Amino acid sequence: MSEKKLEAAADLIARIRDKDDKVRAEAWLGAGKFGAPAVKPLAAVMTDRDFQVARAAKRGLWKIVRHVGRPGADNERKRVVARLIALLGDTQPVSVRREVMWMLSEIAGDGAVPRVAAFLSNRELREDARMVLERLPGERSLAALKRGLRTVPGEFQINIAQSLRARGVEVPGLPCQKLVPTRKTNVKAAG
Repeated sequence: MSEKKLEAAADLIARIRDKDDKVRAEAWLGAGKFGAPAVKPLAAVMTDRDFQVARAAKRGLWKIVRHVGRPGADNERKRVVARLIALLGDTQPVSVRREVMWMLSEIAGDGAVPRVAAFLSNRELREDARMVLERLPGERSLAALKRGLRTVPGEFQINIAQSLRARGVEVPGLPCQKLVPTRKTNVKAAG
């Protein structure tokens, strides 16, 4: 990475940390153009003790995600996706990993599936992983959900089944919870 890009990312972080609300807002609003070099530094600030600074960093990272998600930005998107996937490691706080997964749901493809699917076994992040897999297009994410149905704990299978149904897959043996009556009624089938 060029020294110029590193300096630009460092300047962005300094402005994100600024005590002046206007400086901070201007920084995160313009963060999209900083791209991949700013991903890791912004993620590091997402857990800052100062709530406003942490929120500005998160918003800045979302601006990058939305910027690279535009048509014609395939190379930028690939670099940002790679940086986001790298943030899914165990060294990151749960809150960062959760937000990163949702960011990936906006711009990633098959390459993110294995890393996201690994969180189906994580009690704190499995619901987010399920929803992200539901949103990621393609056969790999669908296959990951099908595998997950067989490997997740029993109480979570109904959630996976719901995602599979949303993707057009029939799931016998696990009724849709929306169709299970919650009270006894006297309604009879139409005949």
